[in-house]
Amino acid sequence: MAVEKGIWMIRDALFREELKNMILGQVLFDEPTDRYTSIGVGGKADVMILPQATEELIRVVSYLQDHQVSFIAVGNWTNLIVKDGGYRGAIICLKGLHEISVEDKENDMVSVYAEAGVALGEIVNLSANEAFGGIEFCAGIPGSVGGGIRMNAGAYGSEIKDILEWVNLLERGGKILKVRRDDLDFAYRNLNLPEGSVITGASFLLRRGKREEIRERITETLGLRKKKHPLGYRSAGSIFKNPRGIPAGQLIDEIGLKGARIGDAKISEKHGNFIVNLGHAKAADVLALIEMVKERVLKEKGITLEVEVMIVGDNG
Repeated sequence: MAVEKGIWMIRDALFREELKNMILGQVLFDEPTDRYTSIGVGGKADVMILPQATEELIRVVSYLQDHQVSFIAVGNWTNLIVKDGGYRGAIICLKGLHEISVEDKENDMVSVYAEAGVALGEIVNLSANEAFGGIEFCAGIPGSVGGGIRMNAGAYGSEIKDILEWVNLLERGGKILKVRRDDLDFAYRNLNLPEGSVITGASFLLRRGKREEIRERITETLGLRKKKHPLGYRSAGSIFKNPRGIPAGQLIDEIGLKGARIGDAKISEKHGNFIVNLGHAKAADVLALIEMVKERVLKEKGITLEVEVMIVGDNG
């Protein structure tokens, strides 16, 4: 009943007018999501909200919760597949939350605070310019601070949780709680959060180092990504989590599925754990490839692959 009430409420003219007048940022209705997702697929979202400050986010989330309207928060729209039927509820885009600040700590350590909408690449660039070491492994990861933490993004043996100091978490009731890393429930490529909570920002603990060495590590990381990943096509990043002991891309390669195609969705010939959009792919094409891979890997390797990307919405 709560879901039905929320869907009905979104169509109410007064609800829409109040929502638009609540923030300075944009509020869009029936907005196609394929314009935003990094892989370029997705149907219409009932509501898309782009708050420009944390205070606006608090008001919007409280309003949606009071009216029992479902919502998800996104950053750079990476690692996300919206189904062709679109999303019933509100998608809150946090790109407008983009403040960064730096605080010196003891023993050459620094705290870099970034709001949820800041791109991870922006912090990498800051670290290169200011000689802050520790976040070089994030070079080339296209996500935002909020999404990166939510997915516990990582590469080359390091994860976001390794450099995290604390997170600001918006909880039900409009209260922002500062949660230290040790009190967060991290797992491989995931952070378990209370339902309805939203990451509004986080502090990263980095160490001052030698600028040239830090830049060299960043350049090396970017080079590895360019060599291995199909950066010339739209994608959602790595589709599957790596099973213990073997990369998912290697499994997909070994069963001969590189290059497999459904519609305009194709398993990259460069990296088996990427599905790329050749131009006009639908979410259904991407999801069909995902299911094909899962079935074949289970049948031929006896391994159950777990999806890393977030899949939301209704089937078309």
